[in-house]
Amino acid sequence: MTELTTRWLELELRSPLVVGASPLTDDLDALKACVEAGAGAVVMHSLFEEQLVAEQMAAHRFIDSRINMDAEARSFFPESEVFEMGSGSYCRRLELLRNALDVPVIASLNGISPGGWTQHARELEQAGAQAIELNLYDLATDPSDTADSLEQRQLAVVQSVVEQVNIPVSVKLSPFYSALPAFVAGVEAAGARGLVLFNRFYQPDMDLDELSLSREVVLSSSAELPLRLHGMATLFGRTTLEMAASGGVHNGDDAAKAILSGATAVQVVSAVLAEGPQALARVTEEMKRRLSGMGYGSLAEARGVLSLENAPNAQAWERLNYARLLHGWK
Repeated sequence: MTELTTRWLELELRSPLVVGASPLTDDLDALKACVEAGAGAVVMHSLFEEQLVAEQMAAHRFIDSRINMDAEARSFFPESEVFEMGSGSYCRRLELLRNALDVPVIASLNGISPGGWTQHARELEQAGAQAIELNLYDLATDPSDTADSLEQRQLAVVQSVVEQVNIPVSVKLSPFYSALPAFVAGVEAAGARGLVLFNRFYQPDMDLDELSLSREVVLSSSAELPLRLHGMATLFGRTTLEMAASGGVHNGDDAAKAILSGATAVQVVSAVLAEGPQALARVTEEMKRRLSGMGYGSLAEARGVLSLENAPNAQAWERLNYARLLHGWK
């Protein structure tokens, strides 16, 4: 059977299957069951820039509203320990997971602009994070915000976080860059060590009866995987960054396809939320059986075999194939 050990973000993993960022972080028993079922690492849910800034601003507003109440005002300021500002509770959860799980635990930061909040990356490292996943979640709604300005802002965020820590930083990207390889080159130059492809954007639906926006989490399906495969296949061999697939992995064939496209790790969330931790055991067995049947003794042998540079019919990844598909849709 195929040997599943892999090296991702300088971490030795016994399996490429990783529990991606999700509400599972809050359920220690579920995470233990995921590790027992074969997870090679765990990514915590994100600590958001907006969350950090909002807590800091709330504390400042509280103090500023009382600073000039009278001449003795400064003498009854609350101690700073009164406020839970920043990453305190997140770090405590991180420490708990590190002590309870025997696989690497990766912290997650989510932000859109460089600033003081990125200093919390150092606190995550001190709390035991073995790597940081930086989630670049940025929705352009301002007509004056150009693609170049947005990308330069994001690269500044990457560099700012990388400069705070000595542990590897992986960057989780959206699929909506007009020139993904060029932006990834910028991410690599900024000092990141890995990529996660791709982020699933929050997309509120409309409730026509209530004339409001509905907020419901919609789990992924295997139909979302080809977008990830295309991104990884295009980048494999053109960047030194290690890649992880995220979104659309529900069975062993999905995981095998991600490896063949160039993935070093494969994040799984929706399948676990829908089926429970046993989904990881099922995907692991199916992936091993598929790769072994194809003759691969290790993940390294299979990685990138069907990438743009290595596929026997590489044109299938490119634009020319689009015209052929349209003519052959029947």
